[in-house]
Amino acid sequence: MPEAPNNHLGHDGAPVPDSYYVRLAEDRLVSTLHSQGAWQPGEQHMAPASGLVLAEIERRLPSDKLVSRISFDILGVIHSGEFTIDVDVIRPGRTIELIEATMRHGDRVSISARVWRLQAGDTTTVQGDEWPTLPPVSEVPEMALEQRWGGGFIGSLEGHQAADARPGYARSWVRSPYPLVDGEIDPPTAAFVKLVDAANGLAVREDPRTTFFPNVDLTIHFTRVPEPEWVGFETKVAFGPTGLGETTTVLSDVSGPIGTAAQSLTVRLGQGAK
Repeated sequence: MPEAPNNHLGHDGAPVPDSYYVRLAEDRLVSTLHSQGAWQPGEQHMAPASGLVLAEIERRLPSDKLVSRISFDILGVIHSGEFTIDVDVIRPGRTIELIEATMRHGDRVSISARVWRLQAGDTTTVQGDEWPTLPPVSEVPEMALEQRWGGGFIGSLEGHQAADARPGYARSWVRSPYPLVDGEIDPPTAAFVKLVDAANGLAVREDPRTTFFPNVDLTIHFTRVPEPEWVGFETKVAFGPTGLGETTTVLSDVSGPIGTAAQSLTVRLGQGAK
């Protein structure tokens, strides 16, 4: 795959805003070096890009309905530089609606997303789940994500990981000091979602320098509105025998488990792999 040109704001050493993106117009933005991906210097990381797509839905189509499911398909390299986000309602409704959004670089779409939003109601008398509770952040050792991964996005994160982490399994907490867009406040769910795609790098099964395993999608299900700041991950990674893989995660905020995430992986062996 040819390497994408590096057009992030700040790639040339110029000052970089303390944000992942800068707004240029109502539907047009530009990436900063903080959004840089881990696989190529000239691409965006899917994590802030997915958070931004959801934020644009919430900003342009405000609703009292709650985000239940978000599915993202990654249609190609998420190039650095300027891009456009388009938002459309494809299934309107008073109690249930389906929204579609895309990130577009000229005529080429890099991310396609669909979001189900459902009417809120009081179900506290029947609430419950079977997900394990993560240890609190204060009880989990700090981890240096940049020791394994490069790129501006990874460099922007603070992480903690439990001592029982092993190849293919980890319990982690991650947060970021930066908003999605310079001078704007993240919508709460988007503030949480902007970190979720990091799951694929938290429980590394094989050395990413010799085995490549980028995800081609991201699907998130929520059982309630997440509290932003710290995102908790209990992550498991599986590689099959024919180039397919999956990363699955139980997601938590500081109040407990709130849903799940899944990422479909394309696994490729490079030089030096076993």
